[in-house]
Amino acid sequence: MPTGRSPMTVAWHTWPRRHGLVALEICAVAALYYGSAELGLLQQLVRGQVTPLWPPSGIALASLLLLGRRVWPGIAIGAFLTNVWLGPSVLSVLAIAAGNTLAPLCSYALLRRVGFRHEMNRLRDALALIFLGAFTGMLVSSTIGTGTLVLTGVLDAGDFWPTWSVWWTGDAMGVLAVTPVLLLLRSARWPRGAPPSRWAEGILLLAATLCVGIVETSNTPLLFLGFPLLIWAAFRFQLAGAAPCALAVSTFAIIAAGQKAGPFAGHDLFTNMITLQAFNGSASLTALLLAAAVSERAQAEKEIALACRQLASMVTMISSSDSHPTLPAGEEERAARDTARK
Repeated sequence: MPTGRSPMTVAWHTWPRRHGLVALEICAVAALYYGSAELGLLQQLVRGQVTPLWPPSGIALASLLLLGRRVWPGIAIGAFLTNVWLGPSVLSVLAIAAGNTLAPLCSYALLRRVGFRHEMNRLRDALALIFLGAFTGMLVSSTIGTGTLVLTGVLDAGDFWPTWSVWWTGDAMGVLAVTPVLLLLRSARWPRGAPPSRWAEGILLLAATLCVGIVETSNTPLLFLGFPLLIWAAFRFQLAGAAPCALAVSTFAIIAAGQKAGPFAGHDLFTNMITLQAFNGSASLTALLLAAAVSERAQAEKEIALACRQLASMVTMISSSDSHPTLPAGEEERAARDTARK
């Protein structure tokens, strides 16, 4: 008699393990969302709910890209727990949480439709993340969230567009600054065999970034010092250097804005927000686009070098086969008969 288990029995035994793993992923996403939200709210600007950079939006989109749509309940749980103590009512909290959940889902659907790659080694991937993942998808959360605050009386109708713009740029900056770093961590590998000079350059870049951060958070208006670092990181380390560097530079700028230091001193909130978001957006765009362009060029150079090696190998084979020339058809037999007669 057969001793193998039926497919239904196998499915019954693997069901707890499979769904247990999904439940663990959902809990991890919810915890990361909530923890990053607490960090983001340290720089709150409008009623404790609008910040210049919202890390949970980047974590939510990265979770969907890496784990799939099955972890969306974790995003919803994290968004609800974040807003439950901030919203004026349970209904408004549910509405804001729904917007914060739908926004990364829309971004995920748009990126999947255009064939987005997690490695972001193509210029089209960087453009897709910027314009579809960040700018387009985050329209959902900002519109639903700001509309909810106005309808519940937390905000006046005249404050809709200023709050909406801060909400939208904060969510978009969360995607641009956080998502590339998390996607990078998935494919990160220890650089084995790297020469000491490469390690020294990486350490020097890290030290320079910290020094620029100290300068940015001081009273000197020198925010632009971050751009040479972004160019350096993108050219020498591609996305592995550009993404963390952009996140660090943006974080230092947010700290400076919160302390009203450097170029943010002596200006009102609206002016500082325009300056901050323009700087952060420019930094992220520069880092992502330049890193993607450099990676794409490096990949093209590798493909050209491979094609040249294959062509050289073919030429060598043809040359070796032509070193013993053959006579045209019929001439070989005639030459053999002439040789026999002699």
